[in-house]
Amino acid sequence: MELQRLITIVLVWSLCLLDTHQIGGTSDSDHCEAGNSTTEVVTDYKVERVAREFIVKFAGWYTDTARHGYITAALHAKHGENFKIVERDNPMAGLPSDFDVVAFDDDQTVGESVALLSRHPLVKSVSQQRMVTRFLRTVDNDEEEIVDYFEDSEDEEDTPCAECKSSWLNGRRSLSLGTAFWHNTGRHTSRKLLRSVPRQITSILQADVLWEMGVTGAGVKVAVFDTGLSKTHPHFKRVKERTNWTNEKTLEDGLGHGTFVAGVIASSKECLGFAPDAELHIYRVFTNNQVSYTSWFLDAFNYAIMKKIHVLNLSIGGPDFMDQPFVDKVWELTANHIIMVSAIGNDGPLYGTLNNPADQMDVIGVGGINFEDQIARFSSRGMTTWELPGGYGRLKPDIVTYGSAVRGSNLKKGCRQLSGTSVASPVVAGAVTLLYSGVLHRGGVINPASMKQALIASARRLPGVGMFEQGAGKLDLLRTYQTLSTYTPQVSLSPSYVDTTECQYFWPYCTQPLYHTSLPTVINVTILNGMGVSGWVVGSPSYHPYTPHMGHYLDISVTHSQQIWPWAGWLAVQVKVKGEAREFEGVAQGHLEITVQSPGEGEGLVSTVKLPIRVKIIPPPPRHRRILWDQYHNLRYPPGYFPRDNLRMKNDPLDWNGDHIHTNFRELYQHLRAQGFYVEVMGVPLTCVDMSQYGTLMIVDPEEEFFPEELSKLRRDVDSGLSLVVFADWYNTTVMKKVRFYDENTRLWWVPDTGGANVPALNDLLAGWGIALGDTVLDGEISLGSHDAQFSSGSPLVRFPPDGVVITPQLRDQGREVLGGSNDLTVKLPVLGLYQTRASSTGGRVVVYGDSNCIDGAHLTKPCYWLVDAVLEYTSAGHLPQLLRDNAGPPIKPAEILPARMVENQLHRYSKVLEYNIGNVFSVKQLPVCPELEFLPHKPLNTSQPTSLAQVQRLLSVGGEMDLPVRPGQDRILSDGIEVDWLGSSDTSPSPGLSWSLVYIFSGLCLASYLTYRYCASKYSYRLRRRPNRLARLISAVDF
Repeated sequence: MELQRLITIVLVWSLCLLDTHQIGGTSDSDHCEAGNSTTEVVTDYKVERVAREFIVKFAGWYTDTARHGYITAALHAKHGENFKIVERDNPMAGLPSDFDVVAFDDDQTVGESVALLSRHPLVKSVSQQRMVTRFLRTVDNDEEEIVDYFEDSEDEEDTPCAECKSSWLNGRRSLSLGTAFWHNTGRHTSRKLLRSVPRQITSILQADVLWEMGVTGAGVKVAVFDTGLSKTHPHFKRVKERTNWTNEKTLEDGLGHGTFVAGVIASSKECLGFAPDAELHIYRVFTNNQVSYTSWFLDAFNYAIMKKIHVLNLSIGGPDFMDQPFVDKVWELTANHIIMVSAIGNDGPLYGTLNNPADQMDVIGVGGINFEDQIARFSSRGMTTWELPGGYGRLKPDIVTYGSAVRGSNLKKGCRQLSGTSVASPVVAGAVTLLYSGVLHRGGVINPASMKQALIASARRLPGVGMFEQGAGKLDLLRTYQTLSTYTPQVSLSPSYVDTTECQYFWPYCTQPLYHTSLPTVINVTILNGMGVSGWVVGSPSYHPYTPHMGHYLDISVTHSQQIWPWAGWLAVQVKVKGEAREFEGVAQGHLEITVQSPGEGEGLVSTVKLPIRVKIIPPPPRHRRILWDQYHNLRYPPGYFPRDNLRMKNDPLDWNGDHIHTNFRELYQHLRAQGFYVEVMGVPLTCVDMSQYGTLMIVDPEEEFFPEELSKLRRDVDSGLSLVVFADWYNTTVMKKVRFYDENTRLWWVPDTGGANVPALNDLLAGWGIALGDTVLDGEISLGSHDAQFSSGSPLVRFPPDGVVITPQLRDQGREVLGGSNDLTVKLPVLGLYQTRASSTGGRVVVYGDSNCIDGAHLTKPCYWLVDAVLEYTSAGHLPQLLRDNAGPPIKPAEILPARMVENQLHRYSKVLEYNIGNVFSVKQLPVCPELEFLPHKPLNTSQPTSLAQVQRLLSVGGEMDLPVRPGQDRILSDGIEVDWLGSSDTSPSPGLSWSLVYIFSGLCLASYLTYRYCASKYSYRLRRRPNRLARLISAVDF
């Protein structure tokens, strides 16, 4: 036994040595670090507006003297010396620029001064200066492991923990959280599952294959916008330039985040980066207090353009896609051939939480996965929300890669681990830098669009994961290199095909078939133009139905960008089912064809691309199973201050998820589909929809006003059999003033434009049935029978028909609590009402509930899907569930005074309904004309499509395979069917390559084992005991 233990120890030692040899040497501290950390660290951002400082953006680049002259001419006559132009103290000082920062001396003149500047003919925009503060927070790693990728499972109502929820602080440009009420309550951390973490991120993605070819990043300028980098850091050998854009007189990194990001991109020692020979350009845009300003970024961006940077990593982001100076400058960067890579955000797992600038079409937006190839829980999900409420979002992120527990350079020396999409972003930026250096000889063929096209075309699809989580899939470095090496300038699409039969990737399109009389299904496709920075669509796209596959049953309407700039545009595809397919059940197929032209020699460059379409069609479902979701009357941040629906979410106060059935109401959508309902999204006024097709109209948490014509039409529709379900939220003007944002440094107030919902507008809508909501803010738990739900910051019913049914639970007056009330807060008020209209024998039903938080995934604690089921049983079948009948309360006495609109509110600035507000009297806009779709003429083809559209959608020039040097043991590494593990070996487990160092180690171990055996045999007279050969004894015992 002693000898067996000794030999076991020797063998374990040998395996450890072999493993260490294969991975590469690292510091001893990292061995402990890799497997035992209980939390992960991600980066968050907090942004404050700076009082009386404004960024004046000019229409072109001008000298200091010219810019100052324009500003002075616009302001001097009115305001004399009450302003100053902030002097630059950075490398852009004295150089031409396209903006200046103007500081005003007092608040009284700011509004008029901004108006004067905006009217100057050479001023493009005037926007407020922003101060960015960055901080690190820890996240529980257990949460990352618990990811449900099967949307149709029965466990969809399980709610994520509150600590994992989206945080407004996760942003480049949030508003100040200065009041005591909106207070960040901190984060919870706990244990995680122990797991092995790979040593080198470059080994996982096989960058060393390209290194062996001599591709190491040489000749590429990569910019890192972060906290700086130490001049003497041992990991970096080609730091070309370090510039400081802050108000601190140092170039050193005092925090370590910039060092980490630079290390992932270009470290040459220990924790290796992807492009060790790339030229590093370090832009220090954050101070040691982790503070930055928008103007610092704009100056640094301009300098990057002047330095002809090739690749730029930006590991920051935020939801404010309407910060025009920043957005414009990003467009200008990519238009100057700078490939920008940016983090998609750390606001997962909620959908609709993409950050800017990663959500822009010209930027490579990167999401995060862990080392089990699962989408990281923190990684933000699509769709983009620029297009809401009228349209539908684009596909983002573009690509995903490892962003959890990635090792990178530490502040002074050694290595550390960080997590977040701000980590995944430099992984892709480093990979792009390495790829760029391998195809430098191809010149202008490689640009922001072609690089993005290659990354998308070469990505590996993650099974069972939707496109709004993974984009095109997981980064594949070697396949991307092959694609770039044979790339021909062309136009491509993202997504490259539409297949509503392919689940899980095409969620939500694959969850509900199309049918005649349904509203158009909208697919927003991104056009990527690798031929040039600008282009345009030639003629009109054409639709080619496939005759053998019933493509003629589809009507296709297309709208698109007039100009494709920079490098990208949009293509909105609307699909409807023709009347002749009313009884058809099956699949219809065809393709769209679009031609794009870009400037060039002669007539320019022209490229044509196809968008295959495969659609599942069914006969129209019965009216009572069809639900219409009102998206038109939802407003969000940006542009206005619309507060969260739950006042207890103090670290997440703004409503910025779009309130869409496929974003923060995603779980509700899945529940409705599981119950057999068909949900359609209305992005037009109520007057534009034939309500006779629908059983129930759902209006959830509306912030918008209603046109008078909508009110009268809805009343007629309900009289004709339509049922109406309203989920409201809190509204109280006193509380709204209390929860306004205050910047304690600048004394700048931001007051909400409405409450959680626009209750006065809802009361106008419901007035015809004698129903109204009040302004008491209620909070607590509702229990009906064996069911319960959380009522979070909702409104009570104060008027309801006496022959209706009302539910009156005991709750707390949260409004009084917010305003400082300390007495008994318990109240008993009705919050749910159900009413059968009496205007006609076929009249519909009206249901009003005072809170939407129990169906909103943004801050779900106890869901109330059981209540939704009960309500829809009532609206669709006319049957009042026994659960509600048993808990019905007495009729309520109608209130005489209803909630009023906020005095001097600015809702008209963002409203589609209101024209202006003069003396608190609102003027309503003219009712918009209902959109009429122009369907493309059919050009039928007698052809078919392959079973899998994903397998055939490749860039046109990628036909021949390019040979790569094969490392020993990795001869099958490029096979599509083989997944690669952390150390770069394939699942086929090939034999390791022969190495002389391994031979020496193995020979030494054999010799040591033999000497140990001889020593034990001589000392203990140990001799091998031979067992009798049982087979020989058995044969000899048998008589043949």
